Amino acid sequence: MTKTEQPQRSFTRLVKTIRMPVRWGDMDAFNHVNNTVYFRYMEQIRMEWLVSFFDTAKDPDTGPVLINAQCSFLRPIKYPDQIEVHMHIASPGRSSFETYYQIYRVDGETILCAEGSGKIVWVDRRTEKSIPLPEVVIRQFETSAQP
Repeated sequence: MTKTEQPQRSFTRLVKTIRMPVRWGDMDAFNHVNNTVYFRYMEQIRMEWLVSFFDTAKDPDTGPVLINAQCSFLRPIKYPDQIEVHMHIASPGRSSFETYYQIYRVDGETILCAEGSGKIVWVDRRTEKSIPLPEVVIRQFETSAQP
């Protein structure tokens, strides 16, 4: 899959793209990025996107919780590669939404190395129960520009 191709889910929308270097410490004894680090790459873009519109200090009693995550590893990534991570979101439900990720190696050629997903649920931290998505979150599904 090339960089210009979108995830197979036609109902998703690209909301954020980041580039970052692979760190030496991301690799494992097999001389490639350890599988757990791919989840960190997805976490990094997810948190950058969330904090771009949601201030946790203003509402510390509610917030997002990642309830599942998966990743398909397609090609290895190694130090000193540069990567580009894309984050897509799907139409929201009452209290949750799906996120989708593509991780590319960008070293002259752009190669898809991993695809992942995760489900985010908005919760009341005191009751530990799901609550409706706040308006500030719902607005992210209505805008078309990438932050």
